[in-house]
Amino acid sequence: MKKLLSFLIFILSICCFSCKKPAAFDYRNVKNIRVESLGLNTSKLSMDLVYFNPNNFGVNLKNVDCDLYLDSNYLGKFVLDTMMHIPKSSEFTLPASMQVNMKGLFKNSLSILFNKEVTIGAKGTTRVGKGGFYVTVPFSYEGKQKINFF
Repeated sequence: MKKLLSFLIFILSICCFSCKKPAAFDYRNVKNIRVESLGLNTSKLSMDLVYFNPNNFGVNLKNVDCDLYLDSNYLGKFVLDTMMHIPKSSEFTLPASMQVNMKGLFKNSLSILFNKEVTIGAKGTTRVGKGGFYVTVPFSYEGKQKINFF
């Protein structure tokens, strides 16, 4: 019994110390912004978000839950609840579809029209893992995005 317990503790310690917690993904770009439906209170937008996996191992992305901000005003919530494999040290595209609060967009409409760039922010969590073990990784991003209307 002692040998079995010692062996299990040894295996558990190897697993715990050899596993490295995945680093958060690096945001790169947003592409293909499309308006799916337009309304006075909410509208539906679709886009492709480009990220980079800085980990030297592939991971499975299980869930994304984040709040989006435009010039520090709440814009909407993005939730992705699907399994996706992300290769090691590579760029990947995450298809996104979200409901946008039009009040938050209207607050910034003049600055969006007259400025060539806006500040986009995202705060949330994602569940990533490998081999059936998943951890929640928080992320936060804020950066300037160029907007070309014409």
